[in-house]
Amino acid sequence: MNGDSRLADRLAEAVTKIDAPDVVLAVTRNDRRTVVTGGTALAPPTPRHALRYELGSVSKTYTVLLLAELARSGVLSLDDPLAAHLPGLSLPYANSRRITLRHLATHTAGLPRIPTGLMAVALPHPFTNSYPRYDTERLLRAFARTRPRHPPGTRWCYSNFGSALLGPAMSEAAGSDYATLLSERVLHPLKLSGTALGPGATGTDAIGHRKTGGVPVPAIDMGGFIAAGAVRATPDDLLTYLEALLPPETAPMPQALRDVQVPQLRRGWRRRNTHTLSWFQHPAAGGPLLFHAGATFGQQAFLGYHPASGTGLAAAATRRGHTCRLVTTAYELLYALAREAKG
Repeated sequence: MNGDSRLADRLAEAVTKIDAPDVVLAVTRNDRRTVVTGGTALAPPTPRHALRYELGSVSKTYTVLLLAELARSGVLSLDDPLAAHLPGLSLPYANSRRITLRHLATHTAGLPRIPTGLMAVALPHPFTNSYPRYDTERLLRAFARTRPRHPPGTRWCYSNFGSALLGPAMSEAAGSDYATLLSERVLHPLKLSGTALGPGATGTDAIGHRKTGGVPVPAIDMGGFIAAGAVRATPDDLLTYLEALLPPETAPMPQALRDVQVPQLRRGWRRRNTHTLSWFQHPAAGGPLLFHAGATFGQQAFLGYHPASGTGLAAAATRRGHTCRLVTTAYELLYALAREAKG
């Protein structure tokens, strides 16, 4: 526990609302950090704040930041057709050929959440990770035979499938694999040494749990969906990542960091909510609040920030499910901190 003592007390109270074996709440306010840990389990040998946590769909923000950086570098364009970066793949449906990289980033490509083939494998085994069975080759074959549900750019529909396709598209455009591109173009420039795409040495990664909290879950393997949900990071790295976005002008790769925050479309009740290139955006006191949540089979994560007040919040827990209130608690806390800062 460090930073602002009053804020630390507030975070400690919030930790008690999150029912999980291990919990981390970390806040940065104008570059001053406060980190609080707790949980229902005995503290692990490695302190909770030093472990790497699986980010699930929060990984998409890293993937799209890489996409924005490649666009700024002239390697590709956000409005390139996906098909242009998947040479040799036969696409029988006209709407598939109209999908752009921007459509994939903003979940407007018309693709389902996951391929039907993956769903068929997953449904009989709800507690088994089916992603490793879908390597990149199988992912591309699934795309080729999937008819988009609506014309690209006409409707928002969250899609792990679409996000995953950004991986092979960027790899083809840049002539390097996704993991290397992410490391060289994003993680290294932002000094995110505690962030990676796979498990580290024993004792460095948080262990996820089933809903009951008593059954450990193996480290996630995302197979061909690596670009959609494979990132894991320490709380310190999550705060460094948020600080690069608050604001991006003084950070490395400032143009790409700005690009991912530009609103792209409006959605939700009365169209009050906005989607940027990679973040959900809600109205808040003094200016918008940007955030993304994610989950794996045994962990949950939340990242959010409020540019107007220089406030960012990262949260992670080693359980998912209805009893784990990590996302709602983290969102409500960030919203309240933003309101108080601008009050």
